[in-house]
Amino acid sequence: MRIKTAIILCAGFGKRLHPLTLNKPKPLLDLFNKTLLEHTLNLIKKLNIKKIKLNTFYLGEKIENFIMHKNFDLEIDIVNDGTQILDTGGGILNLIKNCNEENFLVFNPDTYWNDQYLEDIKEMEKIYFDKKINNILLVVNKNSSFDKKLNGDFNFNHNKLNRKDLKNFVYTGCQILNKKVFSEVLINKFSINSIWDELIQKNELYGFESKNNFIHVTDLDIYQKILKNN
Repeated sequence: MRIKTAIILCAGFGKRLHPLTLNKPKPLLDLFNKTLLEHTLNLIKKLNIKKIKLNTFYLGEKIENFIMHKNFDLEIDIVNDGTQILDTGGGILNLIKNCNEENFLVFNPDTYWNDQYLEDIKEMEKIYFDKKINNILLVVNKNSSFDKKLNGDFNFNHNKLNRKDLKNFVYTGCQILNKKVFSEVLINKFSINSIWDELIQKNELYGFESKNNFIHVTDLDIYQKILKNN
């Protein structure tokens, strides 16, 4: 991988998984004998990325303790969002604003990240650098989603994403971003969706389709069904 730093967003409240997340942050929920966070870290390691920036807020000390007591052999920098949760966009910006690097691989640990995504992410990175673009999102057709209730986020056509019409494609929780996409942001707390919408208006939001079966821990009902079916 040409990208040297991965970001994992771990600051959310996980309210849709109550009561499980009342005392345990969502990234530390177990799935297939490992935590969601551990699956994410293992995939990043297999991509030969050694530097990781990870944000926390809700029950952040539990994530810090988990990282401290596991030997991942990775350079993990944990940054707390501060006095208020910064949302997805603000969380990313807070992690990268003082970083010298320009390009970042960003993960939401809500997805079950496994080895099947390795080639997808490598191919996504190749397109990103070959086309000299500043963003690309990993998406999947919602028919491939374990959670059949998931609404689509985007339409996908010739590596471009928009929000018109049917929206049959779901964001998997993995994207590559360049610092430039935040160049006009003047606030600290905002959703990454606002950045995507600005890029869509310019016809500059890019996507790459994964053909994998998509397992996403959406809520308590889906989490229990995933555990029951596997």
